Amino acid sequence: MKRIVIFASGSGTNAENLIKFFQNRHNASVVLVLTNNAYAKVLDRCKNLKVSAMSFNKIAFTETNDVLNVLKASNPDLIILAGFLWKFPEAILNEFPNKVINIHPALLPKYGGKGMFGMHIHEAVVGNKETETGITIHYVNEHYDEGAIIFQAKCDVRPSDSADDVAAKIHELEMEHFPEVVEKLLLNNL
Repeated sequence: MKRIVIFASGSGTNAENLIKFFQNRHNASVVLVLTNNAYAKVLDRCKNLKVSAMSFNKIAFTETNDVLNVLKASNPDLIILAGFLWKFPEAILNEFPNKVINIHPALLPKYGGKGMFGMHIHEAVVGNKETETGITIHYVNEHYDEGAIIFQAKCDVRPSDSADDVAAKIHELEMEHFPEVVEKLLLNNL
């Protein structure tokens, strides 16, 4: 059984989708969810779904090996960033090479980099009058949103679409594709 650890910073809809997807599978399961926000709704979702979860602060993440040691003890086959907003430390990336992936709510390399997350991206897409956008699932490296692309899915952006409309379309793509891409990655490449 493959072991998945998820990092999330907020609501946790992608984390919940992944947990539910793998609850009835015999090939993988989410064993732990970690968050940098002690008040994140993802913690409530994990409690309701009976998945172990914990929060940590910046010191535990970047200045000590506390989070790294928790990860080592969890022995993950894959670490998934699902709405996690902090840059991932090189110490963790070095310990788990090619085992950390992220989902980004745009078609990278467009709208990537520091500060490009959530509604900031959707507002930029609408403001720049893009005709399409989408999601990118990619490996995480030492630079924001620059790791090798694993998968992309697109959707149209209509001239009448608001940033909220774009966000809803992106959310649909995430819910549809993310668990299946993770499962294929676990079964085929790890």
